[in-house]
Amino acid sequence: MILPGCSSRACRRTSPLVSKQPDNTMEPLISAAQLSKSFHRHNGVTRAVADLSLNVAPGEIYGLVGPDGAGKTTTIRLLCGALRPDPGDKSAPPAITIAGHNLLKHTDPARAQLGYLAQRFSMYEDLTVLENLRFFAEVRGLKTAKWQPRCLQILDFVGLGEYASRRAGQLSGGMKQKLGLAAALVHRPKVLLLDEPTTGVDPVTRQDFWQLLIRLVAEEGVAVLVSTPYMDEAARCQRIGFMRQGRLLVEGTPEALRQPLANRILECYGQPLALLRRIAQADPQVEDAQMFGDRLHLRVPAGAAQTVLERLSQAIPAAGGQLSQARSIPPGLEDVFIALLEGDEAQP
Repeated sequence: MILPGCSSRACRRTSPLVSKQPDNTMEPLISAAQLSKSFHRHNGVTRAVADLSLNVAPGEIYGLVGPDGAGKTTTIRLLCGALRPDPGDKSAPPAITIAGHNLLKHTDPARAQLGYLAQRFSMYEDLTVLENLRFFAEVRGLKTAKWQPRCLQILDFVGLGEYASRRAGQLSGGMKQKLGLAAALVHRPKVLLLDEPTTGVDPVTRQDFWQLLIRLVAEEGVAVLVSTPYMDEAARCQRIGFMRQGRLLVEGTPEALRQPLANRILECYGQPLALLRRIAQADPQVEDAQMFGDRLHLRVPAGAAQTVLERLSQAIPAAGGQLSQARSIPPGLEDVFIALLEGDEAQP
């Protein structure tokens, strides 16, 4: 499932491949506090990020989730030093620490610990895969004796070893993303920032990419912050932060975020689905009704599921519709996100 308001196509749910829990007793490798960023445009000021704070531990994959325009890309650009945060309040100034280095005061040592993969393919298409890696390795200061074995090791790790002599422009979309990941890893960073790295690639390639990430975290203990519009990818993260309009609405483990909606989500199949939704929306105890492909998700108060199902099983046939299946299901992260959006919109 892809988030509402995202431009990419929806993808089917898959059984999540979840990484191991990080060691939260260690100092975080990513620490950000009171980050804000505003852009001055011809029609006024746009606040892209507002008072954002987060930490990512060694060996942790932290997912930033939100619709287009939520502030995910701006947040990642702040964390990698491509943008400077707004000055903020003198009593609580913005702060970014990367692997123990103050990014705002000691930029170069902090950036030396960073690997960054942007949304758009940024390799040189007329160079070969290996030539691209050599270029980025030498930019990072690696000598020949170090970059050669490291590049070959990384290419094998990401599954591009047999394509080392192929020009980057001839790679498929999924291979290009793997090359981008390899370039981000060539200098052995402790922190990896990934901005929607699998957008636009096929589901199989997305699965392969995440297997690489989880293996990387397990073997090298890096801290990964990844933005994604895909709910099946978010479920693979140890923690998730939901963003909207530049603000971090809530963060937590997938299990903890789902818990408030336990026993409150109903899944309905039937025809016509639009009629089912109208009838459900008219029920006094249905808080929300959303279409997900060929099914309907209803959110109801705790303890009301059975009562609502009984009413719908009578009301839908009476209106000329067909309710073929209705049941209570565990909440998905998309249900959580929709509930958060509605709650945020209701705030004054």
